[in-house]
Amino acid sequence: AGLRRALAVARLLPTRSLPSGAERRGAAPGTPAAGWRRSYNRTPTKAALRLPSMEYQDAVQALNTLQTNASTLEQIRREQQLGRKQGTLEAMESFVYRAGMTIEELDKLAIIHVTGTKGKGSTCAFCEKILRNYGLKTAFYSSPHLVQVRERIRINGKPIGRELFTKYFWQVYNRLDETKDADSGTMPAYFRFLTILAFHVFLHEKVDVAIIEVGIGGAYDCTNIIRRPVVCGVSSLGIDHVSILGDTMEKIAWQKGGIFKPGVPAFTVPQPSDPMAVLVERAKEIGCFLQLCPDLEGFQSEEEKLSLGLAGEHQKSNASLALQLCRTWLQRHHHPDFPPLRDSLDFVEEHRKQQPPVSSGFYLPTPMIDGLHSAEWLGRSQILRRGPLTYYIDGAHTIGSIKACVKWFREHSLKEAETARGPVVQVLLFNTTGERDAAALLKLLMPCQFDFAVFCPNLFDVVQTNLNADQKNYTVTLENMLGRCLDNHCAWCKLTEVRRDNLWNLADSTLEGPTTLVKKDDLDEEMLLLLHEPDREQVATRALVFPCINNALQWITQGRDPDLQLSSANPLNAHLAGAATLKEASTVQVLITGSIHLVGGCLKHLDQSLSQ
Repeated sequence: AGLRRALAVARLLPTRSLPSGAERRGAAPGTPAAGWRRSYNRTPTKAALRLPSMEYQDAVQALNTLQTNASTLEQIRREQQLGRKQGTLEAMESFVYRAGMTIEELDKLAIIHVTGTKGKGSTCAFCEKILRNYGLKTAFYSSPHLVQVRERIRINGKPIGRELFTKYFWQVYNRLDETKDADSGTMPAYFRFLTILAFHVFLHEKVDVAIIEVGIGGAYDCTNIIRRPVVCGVSSLGIDHVSILGDTMEKIAWQKGGIFKPGVPAFTVPQPSDPMAVLVERAKEIGCFLQLCPDLEGFQSEEEKLSLGLAGEHQKSNASLALQLCRTWLQRHHHPDFPPLRDSLDFVEEHRKQQPPVSSGFYLPTPMIDGLHSAEWLGRSQILRRGPLTYYIDGAHTIGSIKACVKWFREHSLKEAETARGPVVQVLLFNTTGERDAAALLKLLMPCQFDFAVFCPNLFDVVQTNLNADQKNYTVTLENMLGRCLDNHCAWCKLTEVRRDNLWNLADSTLEGPTTLVKKDDLDEEMLLLLHEPDREQVATRALVFPCINNALQWITQGRDPDLQLSSANPLNAHLAGAATLKEASTVQVLITGSIHLVGGCLKHLDQSLSQ
């Protein structure tokens, strides 16, 4: 009944017809697509506000004041566990109005809304590149960022420039700050603010399509203020953020299905039966037409085998989801490459089953093939080669994504090792955060048989400066970060039965037990050092802990990466055990995984262009 009632809504969704003579093959990459672009009301949001004479870093520091501190965040989590979620989206609406926008203006954005546990960012990256190949001006909002916060807000595939970010930031920030006294003195938290900023940017930049990645969950995520997306997608589901979303796949599926909208088509990929049933039920309740994507092999093209720009077998389902999302978006805008949508009434009977109907594959036009091939998503299945060092970089942080990461790493590292002319050394650089089960993740990494396992917190350097403001995190205390790092190391040692006693030494501080850190002064100014014991068994040096990413990379690379520039402050003991093995190896393979924030900190060191 809900589906039938939604038909009236579906027929009111905005579409645009093509003029006669439109090219059958679609616009070439980079060319205008004015003949079938959506027509917007070009009226901007409220007049630009006063702009202070400040630089990009000033904006980032002001943004960081909106981060929820660790104690407040814990209180929010406790309240969410008690079910106090009402008012979340209502508060978001209030912030949007205070920022000078209306929900009706947001309705004018032609949005693709994507959620999921694994692969939602990759799906969005595929979508963005495909639609850009059709000559559209694309917008892409994602999280978290790797190096600079402006990476979260992209226009035509590139992070908005520093000047543009700074201009739009102060427009939104000043408006919210000036109106906070009338709203109990509140300012939106970090992620909420960035979501509002993204909408503000996309409206002012007059984009043709906006691809919006959900932050956490879906139903109560602040991106779910969107009322009229063109199409929604749900990537692979898994266990993550259990304190917010629930501790079962079914509870998480309920949250993810919260982005469905009446009369709006939605697609998902194969899921376990119970969570899939929840998605189907959510779709029926809301009046959404949910379909299951076919295997990537179900699409036809002139290519014998589709080539994906993102590596890994798991990317196939993300690519299939992206193809269906893009086709639907183009169909809704009557692009000539695609026939009209199937009548929604045909799906009513099929939705009574516990599985959604399988959408059909289709012939892939060149812009789609090229989009899949040239898509990029840094920090996911990424390989960087620097002299004798090869960095395998993947921000996997769930059971499912770590499994995929291991498969990808073993496949590619083995191929590289077969051509090596001498000893190959494999190093794991790992950290994980939040409530994730480090032991469970590390156990999945054991088959790789690393020669060394290195652990460090997601700190760029021991001495944090304003130059690193983009990567400052106030949602967790320094003691918590260091303690979690020790816990990760302890979990690895138990798995490998390696002794860990006397591994840490805190300069000018004391230790109470093997894993308790007690500082005397400001830890930001102190240096944590590994204790070198010449008589320690070699096996005991295989698991090492460092106080920051800079020092971890300093030890792993041993000065052999010709392009790596590390801080010379607080140099490591040159005689740390294991250094000779790394110096003598013909190839050093480094897998960096467990945390997207760790990946971002490493990429800040490894790719200087990301900091420009």
